[in-house]
Amino acid sequence: MSSSVSDARALTLTAFGWDDAWAAEFASYEAQGLLPGRVVRVDRGQCDVITADGTVRADTAFVTPHDPLRVICTGDWAAVEPAGNPRYVKAYLPRRTAFVRSTSSQRSEGQILAANVDHAVIAVSLAVDLDLGRIERFLALAWESGAQPLVVLTKADLVADPVVLAHLVQDVETTAPGVQVLTVSSLTGEGTDVLAAVVSGGTSVLLGVSGAGKSTLANALLGAEVMEVQEAREVDGKGRHTTTTRNLLALPGGGVLIDTPGLRGVGLWDAESGVGQVFSEIEDYAADCRFHDCAHVAEPGCAVLAAVESGALAQRRLESYRKLLRENQRIVAKTDARLRSELRRDWRLKAAEGRANHSAKRGGRA
Repeated sequence: MSSSVSDARALTLTAFGWDDAWAAEFASYEAQGLLPGRVVRVDRGQCDVITADGTVRADTAFVTPHDPLRVICTGDWAAVEPAGNPRYVKAYLPRRTAFVRSTSSQRSEGQILAANVDHAVIAVSLAVDLDLGRIERFLALAWESGAQPLVVLTKADLVADPVVLAHLVQDVETTAPGVQVLTVSSLTGEGTDVLAAVVSGGTSVLLGVSGAGKSTLANALLGAEVMEVQEAREVDGKGRHTTTTRNLLALPGGGVLIDTPGLRGVGLWDAESGVGQVFSEIEDYAADCRFHDCAHVAEPGCAVLAAVESGALAQRRLESYRKLLRENQRIVAKTDARLRSELRRDWRLKAAEGRANHSAKRGGRA
């Protein structure tokens, strides 16, 4: 392939995130005559791929392994056959980031939602009471993915009192240390210009539950009614699944947006470091605990419990931290035999210690 043709194709794909690093990764596939393209949609064993020659429909049979985390995904950079009926995706480039959650299946498999994402935009509706625990879950997955999280409080026009709105923002900021929190109204246009500026650099994935206003927000960023919108139910503010697949769209102001269906469940998937990032203040306190393996339950010299006692740390935050760590540990244990064995050993030791302590309290009587 001539350099001029290659340069033209690279220029066309730049709007979808193509850069010199991706070009270098793709060099061996280019030598085979394959086309670079970005996956914009996946469904039923096929995918739509945007290439310099336009959008092509391709079969994913060659890249459908048994591991669900290695299947091709919206946001992947693919190597596509230049012709054929059907065309095939022959491979995809190593991912820079990947947003993964656990499925609701009993097998506790991971599900990849989006690949090569720079910003994880978590949409939270102000039409209903804030669920801070759910926000923490989304944040843990976002941090674990390698993307930069951003919380967007949608439907801000429904909160008429600016004092109440300020308190809601403060609650979320406390829940999301180190994360930008924006208030946005797609109805009035408030905050959409700021959000558009943030997502103009790189790829963003739009996340949230049904009824959070994701599709409306996507339309505001796209400047057109591209995504279908349905009203949320008045009784609980929940919406129906307007978006049923993950779609990658180029934004007019620059950047790429991946819209996703509303997520009913937000299960963790091997997200220990993400949880630590969400609760960074707890881990900071924990560094001052007397014991390095302090569980922050009843140990003497626990700096975390001292922070709760003094009011510096909310009890709700500590309980949420414990809950997410336990959940993540269970998920990992189901897929990691070594860790599962270690957990069972720890449980046996703790059970033995409990029996010994109980016996000591009774004066050594069995």
